[in-house]
Formats: sequence, structure tokens, C-alpha cells
Amino acid sequence: MANDTTVSNKMPKGIPYIIGNELAERFSYYGMKTILVVFMTQYLMNRQGSVDPMTDADATTWYHYFSMANYFFPILGAILSDVLWGKYKTIITLSVVYVLGHVALAMDDTRLGLSIGLTLIAMGSGGIKPCVSAHVGDQFTKINKHLLEKIFGYFYFSVNLGAAASSLLTPVLLERYGPHLAFGVPGFLMLVATIVFWMGRKVFVAVPPVGWKQYKNDVFSKQGRKAIINLSIMYVFIAVFWSLFDQTGSSWVLQAEKMDKFVNLGFVKFELLASQIQAINPLLIMIFIPLFTYVLYPFANRFFKLTALKKIIIGMFIAGFSFALLAIAQYQISAGGTPSILWQFFAYIILTAAEVMVSITGLEFSYTQAPNSMKSFIMGLWLLSVALGNFITAQVSSNLQNFITIGTPTFFWFFAGLMFVTAIVFMLIASRYKEESYIQNREEKPKPLGNDISDLEGVDNK
Repeated sequence: MANDTTVSNKMPKGIPYIIGNELAERFSYYGMKTILVVFMTQYLMNRQGSVDPMTDADATTWYHYFSMANYFFPILGAILSDVLWGKYKTIITLSVVYVLGHVALAMDDTRLGLSIGLTLIAMGSGGIKPCVSAHVGDQFTKINKHLLEKIFGYFYFSVNLGAAASSLLTPVLLERYGPHLAFGVPGFLMLVATIVFWMGRKVFVAVPPVGWKQYKNDVFSKQGRKAIINLSIMYVFIAVFWSLFDQTGSSWVLQAEKMDKFVNLGFVKFELLASQIQAINPLLIMIFIPLFTYVLYPFANRFFKLTALKKIIIGMFIAGFSFALLAIAQYQISAGGTPSILWQFFAYIILTAAEVMVSITGLEFSYTQAPNSMKSFIMGLWLLSVALGNFITAQVSSNLQNFITIGTPTFFWFFAGLMFVTAIVFMLIASRYKEESYIQNREEKPKPLGNDISDLEGVDNK
């Protein structure tokens, strides 16, 4: 065992494969998701071959139910990983399901193809989510655990690099070549992601599944119950943040369709497609990650200790202001005006700052608060908060249309107010939370996974 006083600044060997996989996988996911609402409202066909688009409200509901499913399946993927297969086998198996979902979307542009494709993608993408992030943390030991914050930053950077590239490319492919190629390219990138991950199988650290007996004992132990109950309460409040954030692919796109998308910065002029505006978020993320990590957080810590929970609380308050800004822009649209897309640009700056403080911090916080045998399960609970957030938006869009109609200032004001109230209550709840710190305690040397799929992650369930 490594001496507790030893410190290493060397990154684990499996990290490049995980980062490369995440880059390609996020390109495929966000490439598909970026054009989803535009596809449903403009390109969707019926079985007779005629265009049969959805209404804005229906497309928004479908979009958020898909997002909800995408973040519900992580809890099932986590159980598969922790109890039966281990993280590697779960990721590689569900990645194949993921690829098949993209194939269905690319080949069939009707509601049937949409339903099959989105279901398979939700199962595949959702199932691997908690495993990938937990798999990152598993590569570290006590001697290099201080690198966790940095590597989760790199991890999130790769997510947003892939998202930015696909958010700019796939809307162009959809407009110029139609949905078959626009959905086909993300599908190909998902195949690439699966291959890259498979290439790292010999250097990944393999934390084997604990089996159902041990898993049940851990979950229902005093330590396990405490982690689940305390974190679940917090995740319910964080879900409201996700109900706002994930609207960048629905209500924000629909608002952008009614805006002046011609941008004149003096030294450069260009016109955006409505769905391309989403690329601003990942581009800003890649700027904000080093800015917050190396400048803003150290500066704030000179005056007071900026804990993970304090970062999340501040981020929640900030998120509400982005929707307040869009509500003001929506007043102009409702009055017959055509406000500049720059309104959304500034709203994205605000929301992205909130995302850095809530999402990245929450990801690292969730890993450290999870007992070692429950890493994927707790990550699944974290992602379940995203599902709950999308469920909230879907319910508002489908069941409260007569009171809170999408595309009106009231719609944006409602979510801004909901976020402010939630942040205040969450601040009170978080003040009573006692933080833990669980890091895998094992030898530094990785256990090779081998070439035989039956040997992956040590599927001995004793």
C-alpha cells in the first residue's frame, strides 16, 4: 500500500481514453439533441411521406420527457454496474444500445423512428452516465486524490468541447442535407467513442462489482442510508436548476426563432441558425472552467471559505437572473418586436456561470459523498435530479398551458421566481449538511481488464 504521506502529481494511465471517449460521446449526444426541437417542429414526417410537424408545446413536452428518461436510466445503469457487471462492462455494453438508437433516428424520420431512437438513446446514454463519471474517480488513489478537482475540470472541458463542435455543425447538416445525415454523423461519432473506450481496457483501474448481498448491506447500512437520504433531499432542490438549464434546447430555441439572428460585432458579421445559439454554452464553459478554478475561486477564498455547497447555492441564484433577462426580451417579441439574439448571448453568460458552480461542483461533491461501494448509485441519484427537473418543465409545458404558456414573458418569469425561492430554501437545508470524504483505498497499480469480455471488471458476484 502506498504511504499516506506520499503525494503524486502523475495522472492515471486510463484518463486519456476516458477523456477521448467522453469527447466523441458528447459530440454525438449534443449533436442529436441540438437539432431535436427544430426537427420535431419542421422536419418530422408521417408514414405517408408528408411533413407532419409537432406544435411548439408538444415538441417541448417530447424534448423534456426524453431528457427526463435520459437521466432516469442512470439509476438502473448504476445498479447494473455496482451489483452485476462493473463500470467497464456496463459502459461498453450500453454503448452498443446507444449506437443503435442513433441508427434508428438516422433511418426513420417519422414518429415511430423518433420514439424508437430516443428510447434506445435514453437507455444507452442514461445507463452509462453514472458509470463514466464514477469510473474517472476510480482511477485515483489517496496519493493523487488532490488531482480530482483538476481532472473533473478536464472531464467537463471535453464534454463541452464535443458539445460546442456538434452544436455548430449539426444544425448546418440538418438545414443543408436533411435529418438522415444530421442524425447519422452523431451516430458515427458514438461508434468512435465506443471504440476509443474499448482501446483503454488494459490500463483502466477495475473496481469490481460488490454483488447483491454486499450491495444491499451497504445501501441499507447506517452509512449508506445517511448518504442516500441527505443527498436525495438536496438533489430535489437542485432539480429546479436543471428544469431551467435544460430549456436551452427547447424554450430558448423557440424564442431564438423569433429573434434577429444577424450578429454584427464590428470586426465580424454572421447569421446564426436558431439551434446554433446553444453552442455558446459549451464555448463559454471552456473559458469559465479555468477562470473560475484558477482566478475567481482562489480570490473568493481569500475572504471566506467557498465550500462546494456555497458554490451550488450561489449558482442557483445566478441561474434565476438568466430567465429574468429572457422574460424582458420576450416582452419585446410579444409586442411585435424582433430583439437581437444578443439577449440570449448575455443570458447564456449568466446561465453558464451558474452551471460551472452547480454542475461541476455537484459532480465532484457527489463522488466524494458516496461510500466506496455506492459510487455509481450516488452518481445515478445525482443524475436523477436532472430527470426530475425535466419532468417539472414537461408538466408545466403540457398541463399548465392555459396559465403559463410557452413563448410568453410569464413562462420565463415563472421559472425565474421558482429558482429564486428554491435557492433560498436550499440555503437553509444546506447549512445543516455535514460533509464526508470517501475516496477509493486500494493499491495504485491498475488491475488489467483483459481481452475476454467475461473477465471484465471481475464479474465474480460473491
